Amino acid sequence: MSSVKQNLSRSAELPGSDSARLDIEVLLGHILGRPRTWLYTWPEYELSEAEQRQFDALLARRASGEPVAHLTGEREFWSLPLKVNASTLIPRPETELLVETALQLFPQHQLRALDLGTGTGAIALALASERPGWHIVAAEKSADAATLAEENRRALGFDNVQIVQSDWFAQIAPQPFDLIVSNPPYIDAADPHLAQGDVRFEPRSALVADREGLADIEQIARRSVEYLETGGWLLVEHGWQQAAAVRDLFAAAGFNNIDSRKDYSGWERLTLGQK
Repeated sequence: MSSVKQNLSRSAELPGSDSARLDIEVLLGHILGRPRTWLYTWPEYELSEAEQRQFDALLARRASGEPVAHLTGEREFWSLPLKVNASTLIPRPETELLVETALQLFPQHQLRALDLGTGTGAIALALASERPGWHIVAAEKSADAATLAEENRRALGFDNVQIVQSDWFAQIAPQPFDLIVSNPPYIDAADPHLAQGDVRFEPRSALVADREGLADIEQIARRSVEYLETGGWLLVEHGWQQAAAVRDLFAAAGFNNIDSRKDYSGWERLTLGQK
């Protein structure tokens, strides 16, 4: 058996991770059912044989590249604990920019919003947590991902969110929305990053789009004008080199007041337009 302190010092076993220490803290806390701060309060705690076997097994899987979120089955987004699995993307901190922008645009407490390609439900549920008076429809093509989103919705108790299995707008009845948001697939199929890091374990259908990653964004922009109220907004996350191309797609679809916003790294990762 080994102590918490001894296990925390095993970062060298994760040479392929750029967050090895954090990975170990999260996995160890997960096995012990304790927050990360507890690990440093009780560094001499001796793991039982069962706990040590479980931790060793997770560490080995992480060393092979498997995402920490898949190993723990959970990822925090907008301070919400979300269940995750291999059926959908792992929510990422940079997507919180989309939530922040939507909340800034719409301080009012009553509106109708549509989240396209909801995945875990992260964006829709984050918005629901801040605006309980909003009615939010969250669409997801994958049946498994839609089931996961519904599990997260129920666990968090957000009755103002409706999960719908739909390939973009296919199963969304014509109705006026004030806001449409989406984090769609936007990676080019030839992008070498698809063979690196966590994305190797995520569904390609949630990552890759035709036409150098722009096909789904083009479809969303074109169809959104049919579903938005006059004055409504479309917000789309995209790749760090795609902002100019996405602005052109928004303009071709008939949007006004088109703008792109930078993430905390200084990259334009979000484009918005008004009908």
